[in-house]
Amino acid sequence: MPPKPAPAKPAPAKPAPAKAPPAPDMFQWEGTDKRGTKVKGEIRGTSPVTVKADLRRQGITPITVRKKSTPLFSSSKKKKIIPKDIAVFSRQLATMMSAGVPLVQSFEIVGRGHENPAMQELILAIKADVESGSTLAETLAKHPLYFDKLFCNLVFAGEKAGILESLLHKIAMYKEKTEALKAKVKKAMFYPIAILIVALIVSAILLIFVVPQFQELFKGFGADLPALTLMVIAMSKFLQAYWWVMAGIMGGTAFGLGELHKRSVAFQYLMDRLKLKLPIVGEILTKSIIARFARTLSTMFAAGVPLVEAMESVAGAAGNKIYYDAIMKIRDDISTGQQLQSSMRQLGLFPNMVVQMVAIGEEAGALDTMLGKVADFFEEEVENMVDSLTSLMEPMIMAFLGVVIGGLVLAMYLPIFKMGQAV
Repeated sequence: MPPKPAPAKPAPAKPAPAKAPPAPDMFQWEGTDKRGTKVKGEIRGTSPVTVKADLRRQGITPITVRKKSTPLFSSSKKKKIIPKDIAVFSRQLATMMSAGVPLVQSFEIVGRGHENPAMQELILAIKADVESGSTLAETLAKHPLYFDKLFCNLVFAGEKAGILESLLHKIAMYKEKTEALKAKVKKAMFYPIAILIVALIVSAILLIFVVPQFQELFKGFGADLPALTLMVIAMSKFLQAYWWVMAGIMGGTAFGLGELHKRSVAFQYLMDRLKLKLPIVGEILTKSIIARFARTLSTMFAAGVPLVEAMESVAGAAGNKIYYDAIMKIRDDISTGQQLQSSMRQLGLFPNMVVQMVAIGEEAGALDTMLGKVADFFEEEVENMVDSLTSLMEPMIMAFLGVVIGGLVLAMYLPIFKMGQAV
């Protein structure tokens, strides 16, 4: 009989991935300084041992170190990491590197000094990966929720060319500019929506709780009520009987539209197209998209990223499906040898001034500079339009609230005025 084959050796177990270090806690300490004077304070650290080591490095002899107790009614839930946190982190890291602080030490300083525990944990996890030998670009790519492809590509280009410090400054400026622009656009869109919601809530309160009190009063008048008063009373009765139906319809519609927007690409295209056609707001959105397009492309081109490779990140930064497809079409055209300005002109989505500036930039070999000027111009345009719109809308909103709320109040007092004239 042939000999039995030796059993296969089990494959060596893969090493477990390194865990991110725990988020630092706040510790209270007491000790003595170099003069022997008693001092006390608070410091962040992962354990009493590390805190004592940090204090000794500062020339303080620790006596007691204890973890700071959490107040009974405080929320232990971590705050969500928002784009503004990433923008601030970019600027802090760029500043640290400009001051000559090593990259790992910069992460330590920025991470432990951050107020948001979730952001602390993220930065210290990045620090741990960099210390273990990973490049900064590879480490950031592990956190796509916070660092998009554009951010990672720029960091990769900076590391490859040995100009990471310079590119971190460009990233910080880009993030700050784009976040400021987003804030302006949100202000333009949400200000009137917030006023309308307040008007609806106030009107509902008046119709459900205040109008019925007047209705009881009107029963003893023994006279015909004005048409406006009768209409408001009818609205009040309807809301009292079916307020839950109205609330359900409004809530269901909002939820349904939100889910449809998440799941249906066709609906996203429809909404993005409608947004661009809105009066005034559509123009603000269009100019903000062009500003983001120019700012993103300028930043990536200045970093040495090839134009074709940069276009995918630029398309993602547009924030609109219509312009996303247009920019991807530009990428395809450029890859076949067509000029950027020629492709932009064919689409008809970019103003003539933008196309002309791009053409001058291509001819002069200063495309990043020209795109930066375009971005500055359109960012200023958006800011001026938002300020003008806000100034214009304030009296209009006051007039709207006066008509709605004042109309309800007038409807309730009209019968009383008629009774006064009759007497």
